[in-house]
Amino acid sequence: MNPMRVTLMQADIVWKDKEANLRRLRERLEELRGKTDLVVLPESFATGFDPEDISLAETNEGFLMAGLHRMAADTGLAVAGTFLACDPGTFGADGKNAYYNRAFFMPGRLQDSPSFYDKRHLFSIGGEAKYLQKGQERVCLAFKGWNICMQVCYDLRFPVWSRNYQGEPYHLLIYMANWPASRRQAWDLLLPARAVENYSYVCAVNRVGTDPNGLKYDGGSAAYSYMGEELARVPDGQEGCVTLTLDGDRQEYFRRHCPMWRDMDKFGING
Repeated sequence: MNPMRVTLMQADIVWKDKEANLRRLRERLEELRGKTDLVVLPESFATGFDPEDISLAETNEGFLMAGLHRMAADTGLAVAGTFLACDPGTFGADGKNAYYNRAFFMPGRLQDSPSFYDKRHLFSIGGEAKYLQKGQERVCLAFKGWNICMQVCYDLRFPVWSRNYQGEPYHLLIYMANWPASRRQAWDLLLPARAVENYSYVCAVNRVGTDPNGLKYDGGSAAYSYMGEELARVPDGQEGCVTLTLDGDRQEYFRRHCPMWRDMDKFGING
């Protein structure tokens, strides 16, 4: 496997201003042109996290995704993040239009189609489950010879959903989050745990700043090896990027010579 360069982009978010956040992103992607392969953004990077405001929702072909697809193609960089999504003609259990917290993976070429994943575990304490529909399918995608699994924020607390399968294992698990500083300890503990139990690299990006609801975010964006070693970290409480190179050959060597994954329990997920 070829090495892959990944950039963690820790950022503050201009509240509900898609155009401003896209402008800021374009400037940063231009600086990264030719220096990385994949850029991972925080959850709800273009609006901030407000699942109640469905006026922010777009289709996969809307203003935000169309702009990102062009931006990724212009810079030759793949970009991953999340947005508030809607699918015309789909409805929730209450008969109302269905909305989702949807992760995207924009490849760095216009001729390549993006991949999408709807967040499975909705943060009911914050009202997310009241307004959005949970995802039903886990999504793993192929990029430059790597299999990548996308997860969103609260998914981190539920290890069954990220369990690496023997038949079609992923190499990289990415998390995009708006994870408040008050619960930071769990973030720091669970990320390396997901790496170790899945024999996978983990790259996770959280936002910084304070939103209008008074929630404070101090970052903690970091990358871990399949052994749980911290490989890179963006300094807490500030905007910034860090780029690292992932070595797929070393990971495959470790999986072959320390095959504890063979002893994993087999199970299914209902509901």
